[in-house]
Amino acid sequence: MLTICTWLWGEKYGREYVDRLFAGVKRHLNQPCRFLLARPDLDGPDAELIKAPGCFVRLRMFDPAWQKSMGVKDRLACLDLDAIITGPLDTLFDRPEPFLILQGANAANPCPYNGSLMMLRAGAHPEAWSDFTLAAAGHVPFYEFPDDQGWLAHKIPNAAGWNAGRESGVYAFEKPGWPPGKGNALPWGARMVCFPGWRDPSKFAHLDWVQEHWLQGAVA
Repeated sequence: MLTICTWLWGEKYGREYVDRLFAGVKRHLNQPCRFLLARPDLDGPDAELIKAPGCFVRLRMFDPAWQKSMGVKDRLACLDLDAIITGPLDTLFDRPEPFLILQGANAANPCPYNGSLMMLRAGAHPEAWSDFTLAAAGHVPFYEFPDDQGWLAHKIPNAAGWNAGRESGVYAFEKPGWPPGKGNALPWGARMVCFPGWRDPSKFAHLDWVQEHWLQGAVA
């Protein structure tokens, strides 16, 4: 069974983000799934990863022991907490590859991968976790600071994925793939809109589609 996972730590986001994301998935996913909210503990074994910039704690998803403890047995789809679900999702997740990640969504950052959307088959690529240390990640090319997507590009350089934009229906708001001249309107055929960097749905709550799919859709 497909597991839909999102990560919550620190104080930047409230629980309402979780509710809105999972409600959007429920509305737009027809296949059976289970929801997993990963809440790493600031006082737990991953405290150092939580405190470091770069979302490194999400690399735990590659740890077979973590997968077992979380009941992950098949596909694990990891979605950013602030993503907005706007259309059918089944074709995005009905993929056979061991690992997929959103690609072509970054602007200034030259990394080909964007961690807003990832999917992993249980047991695949355990080296992404077992070989990881903060020191090792610091030796991998990075933009402003080392991060999990840069590490994944280093460890799994030819991964399959979803190309941001019309081909996949997965968009990064106002990033590459967002239709030129489209402005703030929702692109036709959009399935999911991610908000990398400083952008956040709450900053665009005045937009009709953000209200429809995010603010007013917290209950599925």
